[in-house]
Amino acid sequence: MTQADNISAQQAAGPIVAQNVDDEPVASNQRLHANWTNKAIIVLCIAYTAFHIGVMNLYPLETWTYRLIHVCGGLLLGFLIYSAVQLPVAVPERVRRNPIEWLLLLVGVGGIGYGFAMIAYAWGAYWVAGIARPPAFVFSTYGLPLLAGTAAALLAAWFFPSRDRTRVDWADYALGVASIAVLGYILFNVGPLRLRAGTAMAQPADFYAALVGVILILEVTRRVAGLALVVIASIFILYSFAGPYLPGFLAHRGYEARRFFTYIFTDQGILSDPVAVSSTYIILFITFAAFLQASKVGDYFVNFAFAAAGRARGGPAKVAVLASGLMGMINGTSAGNVVSTGSLTIPLMKKVGYPAKTSAAVEAAASSGGQIMPPIMGAGAFIMAEVTGIPYTDIVVAAIIPSVLYFASVYFMVDLQATKLGMKGLPKEELPVFKELLKQVYLFIPIIMLIYTLFAGYSVIRAGTVSMMAAAVVSWLTPHRMGPRLLAKAFDIAARMSVQLVAVCACAGIIVGVIALTGVGARFSSLLLGIAEQNQLLALFFAMCISIVLGMGMPTTAAYAVAAAVVAPGLVNLGIPVLTAHFFVFYFAVMSAITPPVALAAYAGAALSGSDPMKTSVESFKIGLAAFVVPFMFFYSQAMLMQGTWLEILHVFVSASLGIYMLAAAVQGWFFGALGAPLRLVLLAGALSMISGGLVSDVIGLVVGGSLFLYQRRFVTTDAIARGVD
Repeated sequence: MTQADNISAQQAAGPIVAQNVDDEPVASNQRLHANWTNKAIIVLCIAYTAFHIGVMNLYPLETWTYRLIHVCGGLLLGFLIYSAVQLPVAVPERVRRNPIEWLLLLVGVGGIGYGFAMIAYAWGAYWVAGIARPPAFVFSTYGLPLLAGTAAALLAAWFFPSRDRTRVDWADYALGVASIAVLGYILFNVGPLRLRAGTAMAQPADFYAALVGVILILEVTRRVAGLALVVIASIFILYSFAGPYLPGFLAHRGYEARRFFTYIFTDQGILSDPVAVSSTYIILFITFAAFLQASKVGDYFVNFAFAAAGRARGGPAKVAVLASGLMGMINGTSAGNVVSTGSLTIPLMKKVGYPAKTSAAVEAAASSGGQIMPPIMGAGAFIMAEVTGIPYTDIVVAAIIPSVLYFASVYFMVDLQATKLGMKGLPKEELPVFKELLKQVYLFIPIIMLIYTLFAGYSVIRAGTVSMMAAAVVSWLTPHRMGPRLLAKAFDIAARMSVQLVAVCACAGIIVGVIALTGVGARFSSLLLGIAEQNQLLALFFAMCISIVLGMGMPTTAAYAVAAAVVAPGLVNLGIPVLTAHFFVFYFAVMSAITPPVALAAYAGAALSGSDPMKTSVESFKIGLAAFVVPFMFFYSQAMLMQGTWLEILHVFVSASLGIYMLAAAVQGWFFGALGAPLRLVLLAGALSMISGGLVSDVIGLVVGGSLFLYQRRFVTTDAIARGVD
């Protein structure tokens, strides 16, 4: 019996009331600490979040210093919270260490311990005696033992891990200390490093610190986000050395390891825009989301969605769309949304007649839309603001119509399928009472406050801070009042949630640095320009494919960061406005979460529904198919991004909505009755004609849609349910 079936059995006993939607899902390699270890890590998490909030609002730090502490602190938490391997639920028997593990222990602890001791000596001499330049042996002997110890600890973590979920391996403690040793070295030498990093003057110790830092970032990224991003980053690293041996536009002169790694650990690489954003806006809004989670706002959102849409035909699927949109305003991760809301909606979709794969696919498609749902829009939107220089409020406004169209397309798909299969909604007595939920509508105040402060001219940081305070105040109107204990819990949740994004942004920074160093982004732009000379639409299609491929298996944040560096400049060079170009690649980076063969959101839904992951990913692609045309509408009409007069914006929105409905009907094989293959093709052609937003093309689409409507009203009976039409 799957998890969804267990939940469904519990729900059969009474009315649906969402509970614990806000609880963070536990990853298969995530530790559940106990006793003093748990308390110590909670203190570290609270301190990590408090440090960021304090620096952003009270005590600003120098940029490199702040970002380095942000990255290395995230690495430390990553090694303490996540194991290198999947962990069993039951506690296994402890296994005695063999000679190889003892050897790795000796080398790992000895090497990392020596490197850390040298850094401690340097800082101690500086603080106690004011010695700015320690003896030469301190840094000349620091690097190689640290690298050897890190390699030994990694091997031990991979091949000799502790399977006890409540314990932290010695290797992970050692890797956490290595993170601190890297941080300590770079902070001590931050002034000279600004001048010599990436040049022939870089010192051996600079190289070792940067190399160990890159290795640690790749390992934490593997633990929290899977292999896809690590593999892509590793390919880019190899590319920086292999340039002289590559043909065509991929060729470059190649770089020495010392120059490359010291360059990568600067604000041109790891400390560049993705980390700049993760250390400010992202962690701020993660903390805001943690405040809402601690006060159980997510439970209210899901119950509100059930009360509003549960009785409609195919009700649970529409609840999934609405609930995922609401949750997307406070939680910017596709897979996280699937687990949060899907544990409730997926079993109910199966209950009213949706197949298991469709139930999971609907939830995956709906949850992925949270990345483009204003006002928070996930982490990618903050990176877009940083990269483009466009104010975040302008990006939020531009996202309104695309996000509405995305959720409308998913809604149309599930509604048409429900009509086609003759589904009904949930009985009224099984749903939350809407009048009772209206009494708690004040729970929307923090989000309303966020929107108000953003558009009232507050900085993003100040707006986020004020909204956090509003969430804490509003919580006192609920049973989950945010006193010291819940505030500490919110800070703890925020730090744990941020670990993945810190690692992902740092890893994306490696890719950004390689692109900047080798100039491959400019050469890719030239390739796009060459294609555009033949056909501009073909160039856009090529850009779409690259954005989706780059995003496969990767969190949206990293997918967009890479696509923004590789694809977006080429689109801008085609004459496409900056906002449109970046929204184009951002939208498709989001869609990669439901695009086979590697569809992370669909895989998360399949685990809940018990369906086949690959079939689920294909189904999620089908359900989200209508949304794939939306970015091409950006290209044809800037009004889609709220750039134009109100009349132009209204015209584009209405025509796009009708076009997406017709496209969804063509995909589902149901318009106002069953559609055979020829009529589906006709309707598809009519839908695609409305993409450009031109008057003539819109009239053609409306004529096609209207003609089919009249034909079906005349010749198709209302009870001709098209079961099995697909």
